[in-house]
Amino acid sequence: MTETISDIKSFQKKIDLIAKVIDKTAVREVVSKLDETKHNVCEILIGDETGTIYLTAWDDAINKIELGKTYSFRNLFSSVFQNTLRLNIGRFGEFEEVSKSIDVNLDNFMSVSK
Repeated sequence: MTETISDIKSFQKKIDLIAKVIDKTAVREVVSKLDETKHNVCEILIGDETGTIYLTAWDDAINKIELGKTYSFRNLFSSVFQNTLRLNIGRFGEFEEVSKSIDVNLDNFMSVSK
């Protein structure tokens, strides 16, 4: 079931939505606490007609998600990081570019501190 950004709650699984990429933070390197491997991570601001939210992307996904393009995201999950709601692609998430025009609602930012 496709959802809207304003419907997202903390710790949801299997979130499917269509959203436009608004902005990307600088890529930073982090070290996994599990196996001490290095990974790249980036916060990507995505939006739809109902609001905007940060999507955390890792490694290869970072360069595949481009500014200004619209994507169909499947099997995302939500979490709370630094007291803010976030979406995550995770290892089972998928995305593909779609040709849909979205008028993004910039007034409803869902990743604001609660």
